[in-house]
Amino acid sequence: MFWRKKSSSVSWIAVFLGNPGKQYDNTRHNAGFLAGDATAMRTGVKINRIKFSSLTTSATIGGQGVLLIKPQTYMNLSGGALWQAMAFYRVPLENVIVVFDDVSLPPGKLRVRRKGSSGGHNGLKDIIKKCGGEDFPRIKIGVGSPPHEDYEMADWVLAKLSGEDRKLIAKAAEDSVDALETIIIQGVDSAMAKYN
Repeated sequence: MFWRKKSSSVSWIAVFLGNPGKQYDNTRHNAGFLAGDATAMRTGVKINRIKFSSLTTSATIGGQGVLLIKPQTYMNLSGGALWQAMAFYRVPLENVIVVFDDVSLPPGKLRVRRKGSSGGHNGLKDIIKKCGGEDFPRIKIGVGSPPHEDYEMADWVLAKLSGEDRKLIAKAAEDSVDALETIIIQGVDSAMAKYN
């Protein structure tokens, strides 16, 4: 697969969901940001340009110009940041790939989907509301569910990763780069067959 640093035109947007700020680093809810960092490392770029209420950069993946963005709006307002980038580059929703944490999957499990509902994920909910619907591919990174039903979901997803979970989720973030590349080059069906 061919990766290059610079891109003259953007035909895809890869949006990595998380919360800005040191207090959210290395939490389950920031699995998307981990995937963004892994993508930047692989492509030899830095996601550090401030634009569209996000940290952004562009890369070429499989000959396609891809804008990489990490919204800095907090998770539940991710749609506004993404919409700005989509409008600027005129990228259709089906060429937006969203990478995010999923509590319904075990830690480290990847799942690729062609489209779908928010599944209760606030970042996805805002994207669906503000960006025109559910018809966009997504890569879910499993972060596991709380150990018992009395555990507050917010406390769970905002807790720091440690031990085996940290290793598994870091590995899934790395693998998500390959899934992203597969979607862009071979299509969502190929990525689903390979990673689900």
